[in-house]
Amino acid sequence: MLRALTFLVSICSLFLVSSLVFASDASAIAGSSRYDLTTSSIGYICLVVFAIAYALVIGEEYLHLRKSKPVLLAAGIIWTLIAIYYANRGYDSIVEEALRHNLLEYAELLLFLLVAMTYISALEERRMFDWLRVWLVSRGLGYRQLFWTTGVLAFFISPIADNLTTALVMCAVVLAVGGKNKNFVSLACINIVVAANAGGAFSPFGDITTLMVWQKGLVPFQQFFVLFLPSVVNFLIPAAIMTFFITKGKPVLEEGEGRVEMKRGAKRMAVFFLLTIMTAIIGHSFLHLPPVFGMMTGLAYLQFFGYFLKRTLPSSLDRKRRFYQDNPEKLDELNKITEFNVFSHIQRAEWDTLMFFYGVVMCVGGLGFLGYLGLVSELMYTQWNPLYANITVGVLSAIVDNIPVMFAVLTMNPDMVLGQWLLVTLTAGVGGSLLSIGSAAGVALMGQSKGQYTFFSHLKWAPVISLGYIASIYCHLWVNAALF
Repeated sequence: MLRALTFLVSICSLFLVSSLVFASDASAIAGSSRYDLTTSSIGYICLVVFAIAYALVIGEEYLHLRKSKPVLLAAGIIWTLIAIYYANRGYDSIVEEALRHNLLEYAELLLFLLVAMTYISALEERRMFDWLRVWLVSRGLGYRQLFWTTGVLAFFISPIADNLTTALVMCAVVLAVGGKNKNFVSLACINIVVAANAGGAFSPFGDITTLMVWQKGLVPFQQFFVLFLPSVVNFLIPAAIMTFFITKGKPVLEEGEGRVEMKRGAKRMAVFFLLTIMTAIIGHSFLHLPPVFGMMTGLAYLQFFGYFLKRTLPSSLDRKRRFYQDNPEKLDELNKITEFNVFSHIQRAEWDTLMFFYGVVMCVGGLGFLGYLGLVSELMYTQWNPLYANITVGVLSAIVDNIPVMFAVLTMNPDMVLGQWLLVTLTAGVGGSLLSIGSAAGVALMGQSKGQYTFFSHLKWAPVISLGYIASIYCHLWVNAALF
């Protein structure tokens, strides 16, 4: 029914556009070729299209319709309607420029994610996570201890690495350890998303939104760290409640899993992954290069190392065959070893997730171009108390990506004291945890967990996560009262 409705709206939009686009000439902004279409038929149609696409994404678990499909179609419809409107007024170049800007934003996210996913796939193929699973289980850690271990690591790594990469790595660990325990995997993924977003909120380069505020010069570098305690509260409260719903048992090693041997080059590959993250951080912090530049440079590390593995494979196999010449089973296993191929791991990236990001970025960019983000920002910061406006920004970032929301706030540049700027930095960073699609970390983990962590499994815990959200705000107002 919903798919049929989407198709119907799409067709009707295209056929009726010629009679609708001319209805809002009076809404053109004086002295500008940009039009405010928030009260036009075009604007309303685009909102309906986005709402339908959003509903289909939410229902992915039950409709078995991949989340990328509706947002890709919605993005196409929204920008087509915008392009037709502006082309009829001779301003098609403005649409092209705006579209290219959104494409650039997506390209940076795509390449960043692609490198991270490629490394994780390569480490998985090298049996790094299998080895890690056996190592953790052999230490006698129970599900609850593993839940806290991955959560705490996510919280403290994300301020350095960034919340998206941290979440991907921690999820790979959870999937390796949790196996088929869907309850544990789901709760651990929720915990990782909350922890990674909370950890990224008190660091200037832990999240894109904090980076935007820092680069704008509104909050000095050292002042971000006063958000540490509110971020801890945001993470601890949901984690403390969820831990009671995790089984007290321990992961059990299956027969033959007592010892896992990593494939050749696994440890060095993990070092190159860390070097890649460090390259991205250093390049961005000191040379002001986009983080994706460092990540792509890091992909070259992996490619050259893959070349080294390929060239030295024959000699490595000869040495091992001589060593295991009296072990027929091991020799047979050695004969099955194939060359390491970086591009095979690039192919195994979660392309549905990557295409979903494209659709979201383009849809939200289109709605922003129509004027809706500016309208919401103008309403909140001119008619509301800044405190309520900043709290609402966090809620909005759970529904719409926090980057364009924060961009709208920064563009408006409301007159606020330092405490309020820190508050909106906190809420925009942690508010995305309220829904699984509210942050890049949540969306990436939905794709990586392959159905064990879903929109609805996260939604069930939204009230608990909201408690952490509210408590972190009160904590900031109390601890940092001198900044208001």
